[in-house]
Amino acid sequence: MIRVAIDAMGGDHAPDEIVRGAVAAVTANRDLMALLVGREEQLERCLHELNCSRDRLRLVPAEDVISNDDNPGLAVRNKRGASMITALELVRSGQAEAALSAGNTGALMTAGVLWLGRLPGVSRPALLALFSRFCGEPVVVLDVGANMDARPEQMLQYAYMGRIYAGKLLGRSNPRVALLNVGDEQNKGNSQVRKAYRLLERHVPGFDGNIEGTEVFSRPVDVIICDGFVGNVLLKTSEGLSRGILNFLKEGAASGPRLQLGAALFKPVLEDLRCKMDVRDYGGAPLLGVNGVCIKCHGSSRARTIEMALRRQVYPFVCQNLVGLFKQALLEIAPKLKKEGLDG
Repeated sequence: MIRVAIDAMGGDHAPDEIVRGAVAAVTANRDLMALLVGREEQLERCLHELNCSRDRLRLVPAEDVISNDDNPGLAVRNKRGASMITALELVRSGQAEAALSAGNTGALMTAGVLWLGRLPGVSRPALLALFSRFCGEPVVVLDVGANMDARPEQMLQYAYMGRIYAGKLLGRSNPRVALLNVGDEQNKGNSQVRKAYRLLERHVPGFDGNIEGTEVFSRPVDVIICDGFVGNVLLKTSEGLSRGILNFLKEGAASGPRLQLGAALFKPVLEDLRCKMDVRDYGGAPLLGVNGVCIKCHGSSRARTIEMALRRQVYPFVCQNLVGLFKQALLEIAPKLKKEGLDG
């Protein structure tokens, strides 16, 4: 049985959508148990309205909440009884195998490091996201917002962890890794990216060189590495673009009888496009590099996203022992970094 501590008060639609997603996940997967952390009265109301079985659902009281408006550092220090902190404490104490939150991103990253600690050699964790592509399976991208100024040696660590994730959770054999850059020539980019290129070229199996932004959604690589600043801009630009395209097509299809008829004929293609752009099926973003399983869901997450994060991220992450595999890989990297005169 895999126990997941869920910050039921984090997110724009908490606690109702968070609880609904947790209930759907444990209903679909009998090996999951949800520890719903938050204000007990509100959680009891949600469960009563759902009229669901309480089997493999447990309430863990936590009266305080870290909001999106809170300063991450101050909130983590001053709100020790918050639902997010309590969820991480359950993982640290061994009462849960993983933590999940749709709450304040900065607070979760700060608290994840403080409560779970870092893996050996890791100085700054990374957030991993799956990007849909128009052809083929999704691509792994990291970092998408945890480490804004990643050093080359940190990007090397991200490449190793990204390859493990792509291999174990996505079933990719010999995953190919690319470095996000402004051109595909190896001398392109700023000094940090050029140094990262040389490290990845020497030490990462399956390194496929630089990748430009125009190729992110089409080139057949499995993992894309970048710093958190660039990755977060890419993530939010992609989210905004996909929403804009779908809304544009929806509004256009309703603007006249002829377009409505055309949309009806074209509906299977449009539905396929919608599915490819739907991030809900991928759930949350794992925080890689901490000594435990910590999943961040989007603040606007609804029940479907929470359910998929539990079933497609948390459950296989724990079953495949990815944290243990990351530890092993980081130990293998350490001598290589030492030889380069670098550390993590």
